[in-house]
Amino acid sequence: MLVGAHVPGEAPLKEAEQLGAACVQMFVGDPQSYKKPPARPDAAELLAAQLPIYVHAPYRINVASPNNRIRIPSRKLLAQILGRAEEIGAAAVIVHGGHSEDGIEKGFVRWRKAFEENTSPVPIMIENTAGGTNAMARQVDVMGRLFQHLEGFDAHFCFDTCHAHAAGEDLDDVIERTLEATGRIDLVHANSSKDAFGSGRDRHSNFAGGVIDPEAIIAMVRVSGAPAVICETAWPGIGEDMAYLTSRL
Repeated sequence: MLVGAHVPGEAPLKEAEQLGAACVQMFVGDPQSYKKPPARPDAAELLAAQLPIYVHAPYRINVASPNNRIRIPSRKLLAQILGRAEEIGAAAVIVHGGHSEDGIEKGFVRWRKAFEENTSPVPIMIENTAGGTNAMARQVDVMGRLFQHLEGFDAHFCFDTCHAHAAGEDLDDVIERTLEATGRIDLVHANSSKDAFGSGRDRHSNFAGGVIDPEAIIAMVRVSGAPAVICETAWPGIGEDMAYLTSRL
């Protein structure tokens, strides 16, 4: 299992080297914007790198929304992010499951539409989320139904430990239940949380200062069987989190 980190992305290969990361995650555009991400001047260097690179999609993407002013720009931006990810040889694009105000059943249909329109060879990796009503990937049973609706497409899954804690899922068996529901876990985001169990709040913490038992994080990562794990915790403590993961795994 490769242990890596979410890096600022200005010089991702150097940032990875600084941390001793075996893989990296980064944004290729503004994480809070619908604007098309610009081409990266270091695209050729990243494409040639041996280091697996994961791209996290902007947070505003919500392909399950019933609002045309959100859903259509979200699908367009996701396609643009996938294009930039392909240019740098990314292993996958991670995107939050989002939510559907008019009911999850309609959200399932909209997610399938997004996959039907997708032409990129870069895998789309849906990530579980921390909170929200009518969320598409907060509760394990809903995630399972989403993946049933995506049958026939190569949908990947990213499991976030902080999000599962915030969602109120029992961490003792959440990995086993997730694997049964989705059939796969392709990447783990190993993060502790600043908030109480079931809070619905997405606030990551370094292992030492968080409320999740670090050994519980290790157990989830280990049982997942994922090929890679990424820390999305704050710098400089992220280095200590990675070291802890490496020593315990």
